[in-house]
Amino acid sequence: MVFRDHFSGHASAYALFRPDYPDDLFDYLAQLAPSRRRAWDAATGNGQAAVALARVFERVVATDASLQQISNAREHPRVAYAVAAAEDPGLADASADLVTVAQSLHWFERERFWSEGRRVLVRGGVLAFWAYGLFHMTPEVEAVVGRLYTDIVGEYWPPERGEIERGYAHIPFPLSEESPPAFHMQKDWTLPDLLGYLRTWSATRRYAAARGEDPVALVEADLAKAWGGPPSATRRARWPIQLRVGRNPGPLPR
Repeated sequence: MVFRDHFSGHASAYALFRPDYPDDLFDYLAQLAPSRRRAWDAATGNGQAAVALARVFERVVATDASLQQISNAREHPRVAYAVAAAEDPGLADASADLVTVAQSLHWFERERFWSEGRRVLVRGGVLAFWAYGLFHMTPEVEAVVGRLYTDIVGEYWPPERGEIERGYAHIPFPLSEESPPAFHMQKDWTLPDLLGYLRTWSATRRYAAARGEDPVALVEADLAKAWGGPPSATRRARWPIQLRVGRNPGPLPR
């Protein structure tokens, strides 16, 4: 298995600027799970989903293949972090009531992960994965961000990004699916916050490495104009969450 690491080089910025998932998402998942004893957050990144799960689960195991991401993850007394691939987490059979994958499934070898997920889950346990795409703000800001996304760094997005853009809707899911309600994230940003977030995009980093210049700087003046106020003024960003949830009938036959 090849680990394609697009985030370790800027793990601290990723932890600082990425939005947080809403509490009601985790309340919903906890209600679906057969118990709140233990959850596994695969490809945890900076631990934002793992820490949120710790509010409603007694114990959370959070794994990521990137040592740098784990080193920058958010600490919590009920979260145990480990460096491990999602396809080979090293967890015991039937040891989790819930498995979550936040914004990462497109990097996985999915057949191996499905098998591991069913093995690690208790019978009747829940596996949930979700994605979010571009945020909504004002039409003026969205137009500039869209130009950066498509026209400037578009060719530097990895092919897997297309699965995010489709909201994971096309992915075959070998579990009995639930019909979840709608959830969204939101974050109040200053202009420097927005610029920091744009610099965490994997395509932004790849563009800078290939061309030796910061692509966000190319739109910074236009973003300042679109912001429509001082840089310290806050604007609310909002992301719809594309969530899929399934229940485990049991481990795959060996």
